[in-house]
Amino acid sequence: MQSLGFTSVPPLLKYLRHAEHLGMPIEPALAAAGLQAQQLSDNSLRLPGEAHERLLDYFCEYSGDPLFGLNAANFVLPNSWSVLGYITMNCATLGDAMSRIMPFEKLVGDMGVSRAEMRGGQVHLIWDCRYQRPRIRRHLVENVLGSWLHYARWIADTQMSPACVWLEHSRPNEAALAQYEQFFGCPVLFDQPYSALLVPLAYLQLPLRQADAQLLRTLEEHALGLLATLEEAPLEQQVKNILRGLLKQGLPRKEQVAEQLNVSLRTLQRQLQQAGTSYQQVLDELRQELAEHYLLNSDLPIQEIAQYLGFTEPRSFHRAFKSRRGMPPGEFRQMQRR
Repeated sequence: MQSLGFTSVPPLLKYLRHAEHLGMPIEPALAAAGLQAQQLSDNSLRLPGEAHERLLDYFCEYSGDPLFGLNAANFVLPNSWSVLGYITMNCATLGDAMSRIMPFEKLVGDMGVSRAEMRGGQVHLIWDCRYQRPRIRRHLVENVLGSWLHYARWIADTQMSPACVWLEHSRPNEAALAQYEQFFGCPVLFDQPYSALLVPLAYLQLPLRQADAQLLRTLEEHALGLLATLEEAPLEQQVKNILRGLLKQGLPRKEQVAEQLNVSLRTLQRQLQQAGTSYQQVLDELRQELAEHYLLNSDLPIQEIAQYLGFTEPRSFHRAFKSRRGMPPGEFRQMQRR
């Protein structure tokens, strides 16, 4: 039997919010999916795709809502797509946001693959679901397309609708069809070659209400680091990715990194030595990379940058930076911005 890959926690929270809205008890659903409530408080956790399927299957069976997947899309939030949600929220236009989905969607899980095709002045935003069980596939497809639309309306501050929606599954009864068309605000066609939102090309130019180019760069850098951990990155890169997250809480300890890698501190040090580096060397390189990034791409005061990188006082930061770059951070910022 083929594995269903993995899911992150945030997509599951939409189901739970809708179930609570319907008055359903959550504990039996989590038990049926083999999940524990405390797992859902960790948005960085990767869970088996089978847990995603079992949870959705339970709600489809017992919620009494024949359109559970679609209606759960009403509960989408920026964090429903992990860091990808915040990346799209800070893009300049809807087209920019769409262009970020494909490179970073694996951070949300590998339940399916997105693609966009231009056809006759319209963009077909397509989602290919990897789940094969018909009921699960239908609800998941409807949830993803519904979530895209609901979220796009929010970040673009508009009540736009697609020109049309295509769904690959069979046409429902008339009462259900009316619900689909009310949700999407457009014609919904069934038995199509793939499932997609069909949107006018002009929609891609819609400005987003919360665009922040500086924050976008930082989020994309973070997302690239996270992707590296999914793709079996070399140990040095894995350590760097972990340190990137820990630095926000102060200067990391080696023991914290070893714990996240599920190895002993001695093993971590030995493996880094075999890779031709050391914990301190990786930390110093990361701090230098981040320092240069913030000096060049932000207007943060140097003292704040020093604190973010775990330096207890700016003087230590100045000394460390100068030893690697041959000039203090203020001078580096001025030279690079000329």
